[in-house]
Amino acid sequence: MNWHCASFDFDTRMPVLMGILNMTPDSFSDGGEHNDFQSALDFAHKMIQDGAQIIDVGGESTRPGAQPVDEGEELSRVLEVVRALAEEGVCVSIDTRHASVAKACVDAGAAIINDVSGFRDPAMVQAAANCDAGLVVMHMQGDPGTMQDNPTYVDVVDDVREYLRAQTAMLEEAGVAHERICVDPGPGFGKTYQQTVELVRNFHEFRHLGYPVMAAVSRKSYIGRAYKVEDPHQRDVASAAEALLAAELGAGVLRVHDVAMTEAGLKDLRPYVLLGLGCNVPLVANEGEEREAKIAQLNMAIGDLCMIPDTQIIDIADFYESEPAYYLDQDPFVNTVVLLRSGVSPKELLGYLHNIENRLGRVRQIENGPRTCDIDILDYQTYVYSSDELTLPHPRVCERDFVVKPLLQILPGHVLADGTKVDSVPASQRVGRAFRV
Repeated sequence: MNWHCASFDFDTRMPVLMGILNMTPDSFSDGGEHNDFQSALDFAHKMIQDGAQIIDVGGESTRPGAQPVDEGEELSRVLEVVRALAEEGVCVSIDTRHASVAKACVDAGAAIINDVSGFRDPAMVQAAANCDAGLVVMHMQGDPGTMQDNPTYVDVVDDVREYLRAQTAMLEEAGVAHERICVDPGPGFGKTYQQTVELVRNFHEFRHLGYPVMAAVSRKSYIGRAYKVEDPHQRDVASAAEALLAAELGAGVLRVHDVAMTEAGLKDLRPYVLLGLGCNVPLVANEGEEREAKIAQLNMAIGDLCMIPDTQIIDIADFYESEPAYYLDQDPFVNTVVLLRSGVSPKELLGYLHNIENRLGRVRQIENGPRTCDIDILDYQTYVYSSDELTLPHPRVCERDFVVKPLLQILPGHVLADGTKVDSVPASQRVGRAFRV
């Protein structure tokens, strides 16, 4: 998924590292460390050398209980550093809640506006609409001074997702291009420990919105509690582990304090794999319950996927009933798409999938004919090749409605490893029309 930020474009299918440069006396973990111009530039250069593609400059602490900073004071802290880095060709993000600060920094060359208040201020919306900077839309309940008083949600994941859906829709209605927007669920901002943990373990749910997702978890208090590390400066190892987990769940932008440690941790990031599952021959079914039996068989197959070594299920689409395709004289299918992270090679994975199909009674007598279970590898990150056994990406992904609909449900706007957009074939030209069960 592409994130357009002024003259910069980021492919967030591989994690983009955003280094944190706080020019504040009171930030929770590094307040006062980079206050003067030269030390700030030196630290920014180190983060770039370590692998940061974006430098996020902030002049106001938004830690829990922080007091507001005068906009003039905030701007005096950050403007010259923003300008200097931008003149060097660095992608600079300005971390601010204030439209005047955002506008001045964009005029000085900043390519991203990172607004922890989620563009609730109409003046900030106007500033965003009047430029071509990338935007980070964050969720925060309340404001930094009060956000931890009594954060309350019906369902924290659902509530935050719907807030972000509404704010991004508002921005697009104001004239902001879809590809300029990134969303940040705001771990620790107006959330208890339990709410934050639930949020970060469900980052994939925010990918459903169709925008790149930022994971800003570095050194957060929930990490201190979960890993029993009181000093924020000592949380970088745990923060790198949490960043890796967030990336596996679909976060495409990682906002971090220790860039080098995060970069090293990402060497363990497993490629994503998309599988298509289908069934139209239930092994056991009472009359009138065939669809439920097909779903039960697919659930058995999904359970077996959990047993594949070095492989984790990240997300599962809803079930879709679909018309037969290619070979039409057969019953309707039930289909879904599963998103994995796997360290197993494509051919080895194919062997595991055939074993699952065989265990569930797969018979290959008629091409595209009836089956108790069919599992196709649709897309395997970075793999583009063809052999007698396997072609990647699957050559018929985009023409099959029963694949496109569930796939785009969990990965809106997905682009296959060969650069093909999944929605490249119009719905009217696809085969196997699918309906959500």
